[in-house]
Amino acid sequence: MSGEIYNVLFLCTGNSARSVIGEAILNKVGAGKFRAYSAGSQPKGQVHPETIKLLESLGYDTSGFRSKSWAEFARPSAPLFDFVFTVCDSAAAESCPVWPGQPMTAHWGIPDPAEATGTPAEIAMAFKDAYRLLNQRISVFTALPLNSLDRLTLKNRLQDIGEMDGATKPPERI
Repeated sequence: MSGEIYNVLFLCTGNSARSVIGEAILNKVGAGKFRAYSAGSQPKGQVHPETIKLLESLGYDTSGFRSKSWAEFARPSAPLFDFVFTVCDSAAAESCPVWPGQPMTAHWGIPDPAEATGTPAEIAMAFKDAYRLLNQRISVFTALPLNSLDRLTLKNRLQDIGEMDGATKPPERI
């Protein structure tokens, strides 16, 4: 790990919704401990308007968000990442650039709200669902005792987080 502040990259294909939402949440809830970025393998060129609308309604400053290529973060001048999370299945299946520093990686697949159809309320709900799932996963991630976990245990925990479905589950019985 790089030290006191952990750099995290959220990857998706278009970098217009899920990865941007992940970046926003982690920069807010992990302030001082994490610095989040987002990128896409085939960026759309702009952040989805519904992403901006949702984040602004929740009090996020969206002025710095833009849709960008993951190639931007494969350059020598880019931050070294401690963690890289794919949040869409197509980006997870693609050949990613080699990230310097051997970051921990995990797939945290989230349904793409940018592909939602229906009424404006149904589309807004798809974005809210993506936000809810990412917020839950990021909250669990930021609560991990990163400095006291060995790499294998941490890798397993990151994979477990990616399998969370957002449903409230009863505690396991012994």
